[in-house]
Amino acid sequence: MSRVESEDLSVAYSHLLNYKICRKCGSRNPPRATKCRRCKSKNLRMKKRYVKKK
Repeated sequence: MSRVESEDLSVAYSHLLNYKICRKCGSRNPPRATKCRRCKSKNLRMKKRYVKKK
């Protein structure tokens, strides 16, 4: 894998996995959010960062 492909892959993973999930309504929120944009709950968690291995 070339360097360009690995950079593209890391950018793609950061966009797919770098956000917060509301535990009350399940909506996606930005990584720096402190409350949910939909239901205003403060119960947020980071997206689980599992990458399936082949």
